[in-house]
Amino acid sequence: MEAEDTAGTTTVRLDDEDQALLDEIAPDFGGRSAAIKQGIAMLADEHRRRRALEAFMEEWSAESGPPDPDGVAAMSERFFSQR
Repeated sequence: MEAEDTAGTTTVRLDDEDQALLDEIAPDFGGRSAAIKQGIAMLADEHRRRRALEAFMEEWSAESGPPDPDGVAAMSERFFSQR
């Protein structure tokens, strides 16, 4: 049985600013295509983490009730404020 080639080509339109950004990072990733692939992989990882966090928060809320707004504000200040 032969393996099916699933590689494909996708056309993406980039404006001048996007082209400049891609040209800036491409050498660090082995070329333009590799940089785009890495960007997609990073975005997918971030998306998966966000979905996992949302699922965790929903489960936590179901078990413990909704989060305390004052506690959330305190945690946001402690962990996410710029110092």
